[in-house]
Amino acid sequence: MSIILFDNSQRKRLWPLTQTKAVAALRMGMLTMAERWEQLTGMQVFIHTEKYLQNLYGYAGADEHIWIDASVIPDKALVDLVQSLDKNDCWADEYGLIVGKTHLSFEDFDAAQSLQYFENIHDHAMVDRIQFPWDLIQWNDRILRFDFDVLTRGKTSAAISSTNRCIHAEHIFIESGAIVEHALLNASTGPIYIGKNAVVMEGSAIRGPFALGDHSVLKMNSRIYGATTLGPYCMGGGEIKNSIMMGYSNKAHDGYMGDAVIGEWCNWGAGTSNSNLKNTAGIVQVWSEAEKQYLPAGYKCGVIMGDYSRTAINSSINTGSVIGVSCNVFGEGLLPNIIPDFSWGCKGVKYKTDKALVDIDNWKKLKNQSLSEIEKQILITLSAK
Repeated sequence: MSIILFDNSQRKRLWPLTQTKAVAALRMGMLTMAERWEQLTGMQVFIHTEKYLQNLYGYAGADEHIWIDASVIPDKALVDLVQSLDKNDCWADEYGLIVGKTHLSFEDFDAAQSLQYFENIHDHAMVDRIQFPWDLIQWNDRILRFDFDVLTRGKTSAAISSTNRCIHAEHIFIESGAIVEHALLNASTGPIYIGKNAVVMEGSAIRGPFALGDHSVLKMNSRIYGATTLGPYCMGGGEIKNSIMMGYSNKAHDGYMGDAVIGEWCNWGAGTSNSNLKNTAGIVQVWSEAEKQYLPAGYKCGVIMGDYSRTAINSSINTGSVIGVSCNVFGEGLLPNIIPDFSWGCKGVKYKTDKALVDIDNWKKLKNQSLSEIEKQILITLSAK
């Protein structure tokens, strides 16, 4: 028996992040949704998503499995519920299925009709779900603290070098192989987690909560404010506040990134900055492709950037911007706040698919990887829309 995290029928609300990945692969706190459930339950986790994405994750065999809405944010009560489920029982709230156990063919599951597969449906109070991209940064503080406890419980941090200045060192955890020298680490505002083989260069100042993923780098004199997550193989620099970089992305130079969600394999050119607050101090409205309208995202929201997108040097990103998948972003003045998938610049020119694939592969080679055939087919599918 395994856990299967399924994308619910509203996954398109998380555009552009879920254009190229399942909801369960989104990173918030220190872990992806799938990694978090694995840590909490010790069970193998499979992912059920759109057909054009499914080959990224494989398939679960026919068996009795526990099906969980991938957008649900777990807590201890939900973990206890998962572990006490009876066969053919499920729990649902007003939004839909939360979790259920049944014997069902992986290929036959339909998220839009998910309750039909269970004999006994129990009512549950509303649970917290990630419904829109900006939810990730609005929940990141809470989840960073939660994940810190999960990942460090019963473990001992590597020694913190005496060259560092630490505040509340008991809330700082450094994994093996990490290098942190001549940095200011202030965990009085939240925990600080430095992943395996990560590097924090000299002069960096960090206020928690903060997570630096495995093999990631903070360049010299970086200024990091919580709640911020840099996933694995990222590079951070300049000023970053309350942002998430999913993984394999770079903001290596001066410039400001605030209240932003950045996908994988993205790059910010030197001097790129985003606004996260309107001059009127009003509610930021962000375009929802699923709803075909602007939606309120709170008083602070910078930019949501899809996978494989890049900005030119000194790009000025407007408040509440959405940048799609595989965009080469450049332009004078403040950039438009909606930049569609496969944009070349910001004036309606499409990034040619063949060139986009070559360029993405070039970027992946810089981190000793290459664009897989599965990824290519996903991008070709998106480009043809």
